[in-house]
Amino acid sequence: MEIIIIPIIRFFGLLLLQVFILNAIEPGLGIYLMAYPLFIAIMPFNYNIFTTLILSFLLGFSVDLFSNTFGLHASAATTAAMLRPAIYKYFGPRDGYDVIKNPTILDMGIKWHFFTFGSLLLIHHFWFFFLEAFRIDELFIVLKKSVLSAICSFLICWALQYIFFKKEKNR
Repeated sequence: MEIIIIPIIRFFGLLLLQVFILNAIEPGLGIYLMAYPLFIAIMPFNYNIFTTLILSFLLGFSVDLFSNTFGLHASAATTAAMLRPAIYKYFGPRDGYDVIKNPTILDMGIKWHFFTFGSLLLIHHFWFFFLEAFRIDELFIVLKKSVLSAICSFLICWALQYIFFKKEKNR
């Protein structure tokens, strides 16, 4: 039961945080705060790629509905979900992941989370801003917005994990 309830709460919690709070904040310098990619990163290890893609698309599409971004969030979320297994495999332990652990900073550690979530977030943001601009001559602006937004979003997501998540107990 907990396997189903917790992801549903995280899905709607991050969706509401994104559309009602973070979308209203404009820090300047082209920074766009996004916390919903955290949902993609912290889905359990035992979710298959199909489930991950569907849930990511639904979350991105839901954000698009509230943000009038016409599929940008859905596309970026689906892209991040598609690359998630490759990134997790690249940064994964030699013996594989323990399925009773969650891919959160509390269970996997700061270093692992920095590289995996940081990579996913940077890819997500780059894809989002590149599709938004849709011009190769604005690549420098896209890179600037992607890096600055990813750093700020990363810090928000780290804080969210320390505030709302608890470490899994060994079973």
